[in-house]
Amino acid sequence: MAAIAAARHGASVMLVEKGNRLGRKLLISGGGRCNVTNAKELPELIRNIPGNGKFMHSSLHNFGNRDIIRFFEELGIALKEEDRGRMFPVTDKAKTVLDALLSHLAQLQVRILLDQPVKRLLFDANAAICQGVELQGHRFLYSHGVVVAVGGCSVPKTGSTGDGYAWAKAAGHTIVPPFPTEVGITAEPEWLQLYELQGLSLRDIELTVYNPKGKKLTTEFGDMIFTHFGISGPAAFRCSHYVVTAQQKFGRQTLQTTLDLFPGLSKDTLTQQIVSLCRQHPKKTLRNLLKSFLPDRLIPCLLQSIDLDGNRTYDHLPKHGVPALADACKAWAIPVTGTLPLEQATVTGGGVSIKEIDPKTMQSKQMQGLFFAGEIMDVHAHTGGYNITVAFSSGYTAGQHAANLAKGKE
Repeated sequence: MAAIAAARHGASVMLVEKGNRLGRKLLISGGGRCNVTNAKELPELIRNIPGNGKFMHSSLHNFGNRDIIRFFEELGIALKEEDRGRMFPVTDKAKTVLDALLSHLAQLQVRILLDQPVKRLLFDANAAICQGVELQGHRFLYSHGVVVAVGGCSVPKTGSTGDGYAWAKAAGHTIVPPFPTEVGITAEPEWLQLYELQGLSLRDIELTVYNPKGKKLTTEFGDMIFTHFGISGPAAFRCSHYVVTAQQKFGRQTLQTTLDLFPGLSKDTLTQQIVSLCRQHPKKTLRNLLKSFLPDRLIPCLLQSIDLDGNRTYDHLPKHGVPALADACKAWAIPVTGTLPLEQATVTGGGVSIKEIDPKTMQSKQMQGLFFAGEIMDVHAHTGGYNITVAFSSGYTAGQHAANLAKGKE
């Protein structure tokens, strides 16, 4: 996107790629369907960028989600809106998006160098000007603008291996230590062994994270899955940022999360529904009754957690039984210990400090002619089209202003 924007604004552009093809991460985004952006309004977009979302205000005004949608439609890609504002190509294939971008790069006469790892950035240290890049093998490319858009450390098989941090540091930038986000959350082994829920998926639940002092950090809605290490899926991914940042602040101690299986119902309404169901079928055991609205594998776990015998009928339950069950359904405690490591994360938190980047242009405040875009910066968003929106928006803004800087210079 940075290369396209720079070429559209009249610059001569070369795109340097260390791999043997472009778009590896794009091809696996959105589960292989490429969720190109999210259709929500700007305030909602910013709320879904928990890692320094306010920094993106200017860039999103310059080239936001509506511009991204129009951009791809003008390239001939029909888009469709799915749940929660997610925008996908009608073909449901990421290759459709990648092919359109590659075709547009060719149309704009952007030169592409493949299999060319960058060794370092070239600087005039006295004048604080970026002059180009050095490739492996002592090959030098000189230019009036360099956009570093190499990602962070997540999904290293796509080429994002943290190369850009050393380059930015050499230019005088501060690097906020990278950390995993949009990643699976680990739970206490004893909890998992006790409940043996691995592989169970839950839809449309709410997951809430608390800090060690009991303060609620976030509540996230979506789907979730129990795994061998803890919990995963969209809702858990969205909570992972808050787990990591809480442990950065308070130390690596166990945090409390709660699972709401029925976010659309109040506890009183849920209690009444359970009582009504029990009275309609007085001879059925509680466990059999609950099968009508809870996953079968989840029932014994919930009942065990509140010490309730599921083999009893309603008339033989203790007085507190149904209210306790409703409480468990609305706030089932899951003790979590952290997250999976950075190399298994979908997104990298941390990176080049945003205090040292101009939010209107994405140009370095330390080095003229040096621009940053995407995940290398200390900006990260939730999955669901938000993170790729940050990438496309910052990429376009960086490319545009790099071209404006270079135009008119020899």
